[in-house]
Amino acid sequence: MNGNSDRRIATAFTGPVLYPWDAGSAVAELQELLQAHGFPLRIDGDFGSVTETAVRLYQKRHKLIVDGVVGPKTWLSLKMNVKPGDRPLEQGDSGTDVLELQGLLQVHGYPVERNGIFDEFTQQAVVAFQQKHHLKACGIVNALTWGVLGEKRHSAPAPKQKLWFSNPRKWW
Repeated sequence: MNGNSDRRIATAFTGPVLYPWDAGSAVAELQELLQAHGFPLRIDGDFGSVTETAVRLYQKRHKLIVDGVVGPKTWLSLKMNVKPGDRPLEQGDSGTDVLELQGLLQVHGYPVERNGIFDEFTQQAVVAFQQKHHLKACGIVNALTWGVLGEKRHSAPAPKQKLWFSNPRKWW
């Protein structure tokens, strides 16, 4: 990898420093990540008291400095520990779940860069995948799209079950 790719991957796991009472798309992504980690938040893009409480609890659970501010270490922890399929993905998102998405798209033959950033090329591949599989071609990776993406990975035939009674004269 070159230095430029390394920097893009590093930025995939961070975000802008967010403070309580901030608002915008970065706050909405924070709320999606917190929701994916089990916090029942409304995703409205406003860093209010409920979001601040969730951030503080997350920081405490993950042994981070508990200050309610979402800095590089909190972003890194949120994005490194999110499981694929726990949140819908769309252009602009980043994290390990996006890395997994890009890897699955590669398995399905789509030439996307695996950098952890849901960029324009990832979105184009997602839309093409959704069209090919007769899904709603919206570019958002929801649970249904995740399920179909994962089918090829698990498509090896299951091992044949051995019979319980291989000899009809024996009961054991």
